[in-house]
Amino acid sequence: MRCSLTVAEPEGANVVQSDELLNKIADVLKAMADPTRLKILHCLHGGERCVSDILGAVGGSQANISKHLSVLKRAGLVDCRREGLNVYYRIIDAGVFTICSNVCDSLEVRLDRAHQAVVAGRQEIEQREASEKVSTGEKA
Repeated sequence: MRCSLTVAEPEGANVVQSDELLNKIADVLKAMADPTRLKILHCLHGGERCVSDILGAVGGSQANISKHLSVLKRAGLVDCRREGLNVYYRIIDAGVFTICSNVCDSLEVRLDRAHQAVVAGRQEIEQREASEKVSTGEKA
C-alpha cells in the first residue's frame, strides 16, 4: 500500500488525507527526530545487535539507550527478541534508511547552495576591495 499525503481534486487543490495517517507519519518522524535515536538506527543498519553492542557504539547509559529503543519500538521502527539475558534489536523496515537518505540529500543540496552563496559573497567583497584599492591608488 502506497502512502501519500495529498490527493488531487478536480479543481487542482490538494486535500490532506486522514488525521489518523498524518498522526502515524508524525509519530515515526518524531521517533527519528533525536540524534541518539538516529545513532541507534545507524548502528542497527548492519543488522541485529544486542543492547550492550548498541550501548558500546552509541555511548550513554543503558537506561538512556533503553528509553530510546523503547521510543523506536513504539513507533514501529525496530523490534526485539530475547535470547537468554540479552535483548537483540533489529530494524523492522529498511525504508527508515530511505527517509534518512532523502533528508541527507536535501541538506546536502541546501548546504551546497549556502556554501556557493558564501563563496560568491567573499569573491564580491574581494573584488570590491581590490577595485577600491585601485581607485585610491593603494597597492594590492
